[in-house]
Amino acid sequence: MSWLPLSFGAPFVLLGLAVLPVIWWLLRMTPPRPQSEVFPPLRILANVLRREETPHQSPWWLTLLRLLMAALVILALAAPVFNPHRALPAKGSALALVIDNGWASAPGWNRVVSTASRLIADARDKNEPVILAFTADRPNAEIGPFDAKTAEDHRRAAKPRPIPVDRAAIYSRVGQALDRLPGARLAILSDGLAAPSDEAAFKALLSHGEASLVWGAPEHLTTVALSAADNQPDAFALTAIRAPRDKAPRTLTAGAFDEKGRRIADATLSFAAGATKATGKLSVPFELRNDFTSIAIDGQRHAGAVRVLDDSAKRRRVGLISQSDADQAQPLLSPLYYIRRALSPYADLIEPKDSDLDKAIPELIADKPALIIMADVGTLPATARRKLIEWLHNGGTLLRFAGSKLAASENDEELLPVKLRLGERSLGGSLSWTTPQPLAEFPKNGPFSDLTPPREVTVTRQVLAEPSPDLQDHTWANLADGTPLVTGAKRGKGTLILFHIAPQPTWSNLPISGTFVEMLRRITQLSRNQGMLNGGAEGQRAALPPYRMIAADGTLTTPPPDAKPLPPGASSVTLENPPGLYGTADGVVAHNLLNAGAEMLPIKRPQTDLPVTEMHYAADQATPLKGPLFAAALILMLLDTLAVLWLSGRFARQRRRVAAGASMMLLAAMLAVPFFTGFAGHAFAADWKPGDQKAIAAVSTTRLAYVITGEKSVDDISRAGLFGLSQFLIEKTALEPGKPAGVDIAKDELSFYPILYWPITATAPMPSEDAIARVDAYMKNGGTVLFDTRDQLASGLNSVTPATERLRDILSHMNVPPLEPVPSDHVLTKSFYLLSEFPGRYAGGPLWVAASLDKSRSDRPVRAGDGVSPILITGNDFAGAWAIDDNGNPLLPTVPDDPMQRVYAFRAGVNIMMYMLTGNYKADQVHVPVLLERLGQ
Repeated sequence: MSWLPLSFGAPFVLLGLAVLPVIWWLLRMTPPRPQSEVFPPLRILANVLRREETPHQSPWWLTLLRLLMAALVILALAAPVFNPHRALPAKGSALALVIDNGWASAPGWNRVVSTASRLIADARDKNEPVILAFTADRPNAEIGPFDAKTAEDHRRAAKPRPIPVDRAAIYSRVGQALDRLPGARLAILSDGLAAPSDEAAFKALLSHGEASLVWGAPEHLTTVALSAADNQPDAFALTAIRAPRDKAPRTLTAGAFDEKGRRIADATLSFAAGATKATGKLSVPFELRNDFTSIAIDGQRHAGAVRVLDDSAKRRRVGLISQSDADQAQPLLSPLYYIRRALSPYADLIEPKDSDLDKAIPELIADKPALIIMADVGTLPATARRKLIEWLHNGGTLLRFAGSKLAASENDEELLPVKLRLGERSLGGSLSWTTPQPLAEFPKNGPFSDLTPPREVTVTRQVLAEPSPDLQDHTWANLADGTPLVTGAKRGKGTLILFHIAPQPTWSNLPISGTFVEMLRRITQLSRNQGMLNGGAEGQRAALPPYRMIAADGTLTTPPPDAKPLPPGASSVTLENPPGLYGTADGVVAHNLLNAGAEMLPIKRPQTDLPVTEMHYAADQATPLKGPLFAAALILMLLDTLAVLWLSGRFARQRRRVAAGASMMLLAAMLAVPFFTGFAGHAFAADWKPGDQKAIAAVSTTRLAYVITGEKSVDDISRAGLFGLSQFLIEKTALEPGKPAGVDIAKDELSFYPILYWPITATAPMPSEDAIARVDAYMKNGGTVLFDTRDQLASGLNSVTPATERLRDILSHMNVPPLEPVPSDHVLTKSFYLLSEFPGRYAGGPLWVAASLDKSRSDRPVRAGDGVSPILITGNDFAGAWAIDDNGNPLLPTVPDDPMQRVYAFRAGVNIMMYMLTGNYKADQVHVPVLLERLGQ
C-alpha cells in the first residue's frame, strides 16, 4: 500500500511465510527430548509410586517462539527498508545530474547531496550511466559519463565552494555530453538563487534532446547575506539582503570582530514584511570601529554572510590647517572648504583651535592623526617644524597644497618632495602665450595609475618643480605639457605629498571635480599600509598573494591549493580568487563575495515541453531492517536453546553444584568485605569481575588517553598524535608509555589515565550531563583534561568558532577554576625543556591553565607549586602536530610548514606529561639543598 512506509528488496522471499503452518504442525508433533534421571536406591523407593510421563508434543510457548524466529528470518531475507525513497517517475536511458555547489548551497548542502545520492541510486538500480557536473567547479572538470559507483564517489568528494555558480559554462559541457547519450533524463538541483545568464543557459541545455526533466529547488529560501559595510562618520552601516520569496518579518544580529576573533560590537538587522533589504548600524567610537576586521551575521553559515575588512574600511583622523584669511569671510574661497567636502565621508576631520602655527601643529600632532593637510602654508616656526618632521619620519603622511604663501617661501627640502622654483606659473592669462593645461595620463608609479584623467579639468596656475634626473620618479600626476601636478616622496617611515595647485578653484577647476575627491581618498588610504598595496610611492601594486580565505561555511581558513594571487583591479570572485583577504601581515586587501548593488532573486523553473518532475530536498530517512531482524532472530534462537536445556533437565542436575558454589562465593565475599572496605571504600561480591583484566592492564603501565568523539577522522588523528608523542617520550625521557587508549567518557573508567586529550568538534554529539559529570569528578580527583579546539587559525580574524562554542557548552556544566595563559615563570615552561610558548600544528594561540592563587611567596622559583592544573585548554591542534604514521612520518603539515614548529610541539607535549606525572616535585625546589647534602655535594 502507498501509505505503508515499508519496502522489500527481495519481496518474493515473503512467499516463505506460507510455510509457517507446516512448521507449526511439525513442531507441535515433535516431543521434547526425554528427561534423564539418576536412579540410586533411595530415589527408586521414593518414586516407586510416581507415574513417569513424557509429553507427546512441544509446549505451545516453545512452538510460538520457533514460529516467530522462522518468520523473522524470512522477513530479514526479504531485505525490508523502512521509509524507503520512492523512485522518480521520470524516464530516460541515462541520468544527467547537474548540482549547484556555489556559496548559496552551503546551508542546505547535506540535503542536496542526500537527494543526489538517491537519484544516483535509482540509476544504479536501472544500470544507467551517469553524467555528474557541479556548477561551481572548473569548466574542464571531468563530468563522465560514469557508472553509478564512480558517480557516487565523485558526489562524496564534492563540496560547496564560496563562489558564485557558473551555470552557462557547465550547462554547455553537459549539453555536449548529452549529445552522446540521447534520451537521457536531466536532473537539475539548484541552490534556489537566479544568475543573470540563467535563461539562455537553460534554453541551450534543454535543446539537446532529453527525455524528461527533474527539477530540484529548496522549499524555503532563508539565506541572508551582507552586501555592504560602510564606515560612516557616526557609525558602521551594514546592509543585508534576502530573496523576495522570504516575505515574513525577520530580525537578525550581526557581530563585528577584531583580528583576535573577539566580538566587540553588535548590530540588529530587521527585515520588514516583504522587504528584501535591511540596514543596521554599529554605533561605536571610530577608534573601536577601526579595529573591525570582519563582520558576520549570526546563524548564517555561508560565505555571503561574512565580510572581511581591510584598511580601506578604517576611518582616518585627518588634521587640517591653513594660513588663509578667507576662511571666515568667504567660505567658498577657503583653501579647506573643498578638502572638507571631499574627505568628510571617509575621515574624521580635526582642526586646531589656535591659528598660531607654533601652537596649532603640536595640537594636531597630539591628537595622533594619520594624515595632516596643510593648505597654502609657507614658512613654519622652528619648534613646529621640528615636531612636524619628527611626526613625518615616524610614519605620518603630510599633504601640502600650493598657494601664494608657499610660492613666495624658500624651499624646505625636508618638507617638500621636490625642489620648487620661486614664484608661480600663470597659464592662459592676458600677458601669457600659453593656454590652460589639461591633465595627462596618470603615471604608473603612483596611487592614481588606474584613474581616468578628466577631460574637463584644466589648470591655470601652478608652482613649478626644478628639473632633476629623478623628477619623474617622484611625479604622481602630470599636466599635458609634462610639468608635475602632484609629486610625492618618502621621508623615513612617512610619506610627503605636494599638489602644485591651490585647493580652491582659483588655480584650477580640479577641486570641484569628482577626480579630486577620489585622489584625496586614495591619499587618505595611503596614510596606512593599505595605500601601499593600492600603489603608492614605491610603485604600481603587484598581484597580492592569498592571505586568509572565507570558506563556504563562512569561517576564515588558510588559502586552498588552487587559490592564486589577486591581480590589480580584480573585482569578481572566482575559483582562483575566492573571497577573503589578499596580501601579507604588513597589509591586506579585502575581496568580498557581494557588492553593494547585489540582489538575491529566486530561480525560476525553466519553461520546457519535456515532462517535468519537481522535488524538494530532504535527508534520506530510509532505514534497512535486515540487520535488526537477524539480530532479533538470533536472540530468539538463544532463548530456544536455553528452553531446550531446561526441558531436558540439564539445569536441574547442576542445581546442587550451583547452590554449593554460590554458598562458597557468598562466604568468600563476606570474609573479603572488611579488607576491600578498608582498601578502596567499596565491598565486592567476588574477587574477580568482568573488566578486571582491562583494569589491571590499564594500571600496569602509563598510557595516554584520548576522548572518543565518534568522528572517525578526528579520533584517528588523536590516536596517531598520542602514539607519536608516546614514541617521542620513549626516545627523549625515561618514561615508556604504552599504546594510547581511546575512552568513552560515558562508561569507561577514567581514573586509570593521568591525562585525557579531548579534541573538541562542533559536529560531534554533545556529551550527556552524566558523562560530563564523570569528567568533572575525574578532574576533582586529580586527573587532568587537555581540551583542544583546534581552531587557532580559524579564530584569528573571525567570530568565535563553533568548536569554541561547543567547549563553552561543555565547561558550563563543570566546576572550572579561574584560568590564565601559562605565565612565563610557570612550571610548565621548565618541567623538562625550557619553553616560552606551546605551539601545535598551529602557532600563536595561548595554553590556558588554572590560575595560580598563591602569589604572595616571592622565594619560589616557579609558579603553581601546590599541585597540577586539572584543566588545560589550547586551540593549536597538538594531536595534529604529534600525529605520525607507522613509519614515523608526520601525517599533517604544520601551519606555517616549519620543521622546528613540530619539534617545539613535541617538546610542549613532553613538558605537559612531566608536569602531569611529577606534580609539585618540579616546582618545590626548596628540597634541593637537602638532596645535595645527602649526595655529598
